Amino acid sequence: MVRIAFNTSYRTRTEMHRQVRRGVMTTGSRRLCSKPQEGPSAPQAQRLGFKVPGYRPSEWDKKMLLWSGRFKTAEQIPEFVSFEMIDAARNRARVKACYVMMALTIIACIAIAVSGKQAAGRHENLTSQNMEKKARWREEAQREKEEATALAEKAQ
Repeated sequence: MVRIAFNTSYRTRTEMHRQVRRGVMTTGSRRLCSKPQEGPSAPQAQRLGFKVPGYRPSEWDKKMLLWSGRFKTAEQIPEFVSFEMIDAARNRARVKACYVMMALTIIACIAIAVSGKQAAGRHENLTSQNMEKKARWREEAQREKEEATALAEKAQ
C-alpha cells in the first residue's frame, strides 16, 4: 500500500481520492476545497459583488439579441442588460451560424458531386484537359521558334 505524506499525516491513495472526489481535502490543520462554497455559508452579497450590474449593448450586441430571439424588435431592448444575457445571445447566435455553415457545406458537397457526375457524362476529365493544354503550349512554343528562326534569317 502506497502512503503519501501531507504535513506529517499519512493517508493512503484511496483515502485521498475519496476526499478529492468529495471536493474537500485536508492537509494538516488546513482544509482545502476544490468546489465553490454555496448555501448559507456563502453570503448572497459576496456572490453578487462579482457580477456586472449592467452592460450597455452595442449595435452588434443588439443584432445578436434580436437574431437569437431574445427580443422581437430593437425597441424592446433595454438600455442596460446583464452580461449573462449578452453571453447567452452570443452563444445562441454562434450555434445558429454553425448550423448555417454546416448546411452550406452539405449543399456545396452535393453540388460538387452532381457537377462531377455531369462532367463524367460528357467525358471530361483532368487528364484530357491537361493533354489538350500541353498540346496548345507545344504548338505555341513551335510557332514562336519558327518566328524566331524567320527573323534570324531576315536579319542575315
